[in-house]
Amino acid sequence: MKLSHLLETAKDKTRFTSLEDYSTFCEKYLSFIYDNLQAVIVSQNETHYRFFQYKKDGNYNITRPINNGLMVSSVDFINSKNIFFYAIKHIKDIKNDTGTRTTLNRFIYTCQQSIGATLDALPAGKSNIARKINGDLFERFIRLILSELGIAVKEGVIRVPVVVNEEELFQMAYQHDLIIEHGRDLKAIGSVKTSSKDRLDKIFIDKFLYNRLTNSETPHFAVFLHDVQRKGKAPKFGVNTTFLTGHFKGYTIKLNPLDGVYYCDLRPVMRTDAILKKCIKTLDCLLIDDVWKFCE
Repeated sequence: MKLSHLLETAKDKTRFTSLEDYSTFCEKYLSFIYDNLQAVIVSQNETHYRFFQYKKDGNYNITRPINNGLMVSSVDFINSKNIFFYAIKHIKDIKNDTGTRTTLNRFIYTCQQSIGATLDALPAGKSNIARKINGDLFERFIRLILSELGIAVKEGVIRVPVVVNEEELFQMAYQHDLIIEHGRDLKAIGSVKTSSKDRLDKIFIDKFLYNRLTNSETPHFAVFLHDVQRKGKAPKFGVNTTFLTGHFKGYTIKLNPLDGVYYCDLRPVMRTDAILKKCIKTLDCLLIDDVWKFCE
């Protein structure tokens, strides 16, 4: 498999319409990087992160940070894939199986990062296109997983009627990544982003406005892949966090808490800060526990 072939696939969103498509692409990418990289660079400040540098065929570009503790190796991929697909079909039986929970997170992280890292090989002038494709494919990936669980989920526009007086009414339209329904009843609204950078405020405000306009308590939740980005210059690269702790805590305390926030790659502060620990969980908690509560 050549990098050019991987790039052509990653750029074409029509190639990713099933969970198997994501899995197949990931397997090919892991096989490629096994012995086709120019270098693997270790982060200076958080050493469990790595950066892959491509050879000439990838413009010698350096990828986004990859969490070495989450990225499945090519040797372990088949086993992780089998566990993932088994777990999706028996999700309600997992509960306290910490090994399977960990594999769910690692498999999803690895599949999505294989797409993002591939797109990092594009020329610098196409970085915005790469971010858009990567984000769209992550949204689709989460919808496919939820659909496979048997959850009625879609993306789309929700129209909210606003009554001015007895004679005047207009509608406000809201675009959402995840709309979970049961029959004709709206059960929950979700946002899916690769990181919370520049997006956190809107998610909290969307919940506030929607529930105020509809006089409801509709659950709103968010799914993020990670919140790190590369910093520094070669060869001394490190990582910066893109998570705004103060904003998150301020909105949670003074505006309204979200009904769930889920990450594949938690930042350390999310494990130690009392407020963040209560509000933010790993992605398996959505799939195994919380989404079913939303649907009640």
